[in-house]
Amino acid sequence: MPKSTVSRKVSELEERVGAQLLQRTTRKLRLTEVGQAYYEHCARIVAEAEQAELAVTRMQSAPHGLLRVTAPLAFNFMGSILAAFLTRYPEVQIEMVCTDRTVDLVEEGFDLAVRAGRLPDSSSLIARRLGSIERGVMASPRYIQERGAPKSPKELAAHDCLLFGVGTGGNVWSLVSGNRSAEVSIRARLTVNEPDMLRAVTLAGFGIALLPNSLYAEDIATGRMQRILPEWSSPGASVHALYPVTRHHSPKVMAFVDFLREHWPNP
Repeated sequence: MPKSTVSRKVSELEERVGAQLLQRTTRKLRLTEVGQAYYEHCARIVAEAEQAELAVTRMQSAPHGLLRVTAPLAFNFMGSILAAFLTRYPEVQIEMVCTDRTVDLVEEGFDLAVRAGRLPDSSSLIARRLGSIERGVMASPRYIQERGAPKSPKELAAHDCLLFGVGTGGNVWSLVSGNRSAEVSIRARLTVNEPDMLRAVTLAGFGIALLPNSLYAEDIATGRMQRILPEWSSPGASVHALYPVTRHHSPKVMAFVDFLREHWPNP
């Protein structure tokens, strides 16, 4: 572009903004203080536009590569969701770490976490709600045969109960049925923080447990476990997918979040 054209465009710009942007001498041009500020703002706008175009390009590419995910130990029902996701996206590999420890996603290099309950207060993470974990009152046929089944929530206080989560103060069960609610102080025969162990003890007939419906759907369907007070349930904690803001335009992360929202048992 000819120098005369550049000079004219700069003069028109200065007239439009009402400020001198360049300090002119016979030897060189330099930005004024106002010109420097104007340039920095414009540079950021150009960078944002370039990032927007890059994001669109990335979003149109097929999900691929390694996806590192963490979830609580109790979420073993996610196995079927993972299998279906890998079938749909054959170019993705998943490394799933199940732990009840609060993982630092950024520090430990994870792409995404599935978490229940209170969300962390962090501007570096994005949360997408997946659903909830509704819990029902359950026992094995053996326990019901030996001890009978309670006919109302208050009768739970006379039964042996099994608790999940050490140190959670869960000896009070909050149940709802339509517009009705009940809080029952239960007697804990066993308290355990490992879901498979809790399932084994419940199936063995040692007590009544308040268990996530989605985790035990197969046990209910096969008759290994029975719902007690089926009209009553415990409102479950909300479950979210959390991922760093730096992963927001990652095709594999966005595909997995959308897939989880589509297939979560209790939306």
